[in-house]
Amino acid sequence: QVHVVESGGGLVQAGGSLRLSCTGSGHTFSTGATAWFRQAPGKNREFVGAISGSSHDEEYAHSVKGRFFISRDNLKSTVYLHMHSLKPEDTARYYCTPGKYSIIETPFVGTTWGQGTQVTVSS
Repeated sequence: QVHVVESGGGLVQAGGSLRLSCTGSGHTFSTGATAWFRQAPGKNREFVGAISGSSHDEEYAHSVKGRFFISRDNLKSTVYLHMHSLKPEDTARYYCTPGKYSIIETPFVGTTWGQGTQVTVSS
């Protein structure tokens, strides 16, 4: 079974950048698609973006398109979420989750979830 651990969150001013990391264990993590989700207080968890197992395909939510980018280093079993031009409305707990397949499903169905990492953007 795949396990994931998110890291890299913190407090940043609006307009700043952060890079989140998602490190997975299990032999399928490096070949499967992986998505990032986020959940703000009082709101439902929402899809942020995803990357295919091959890194050939990416998808992003409209709210982050052009500001957030996902990359992966399969040798390190790590998927990154690069966040730029951060806004206060990006404040949330961010989670990564591997999918069932190497391609990106729509909607994305996560198979396992970590504890997440908190991102707080001050205005």
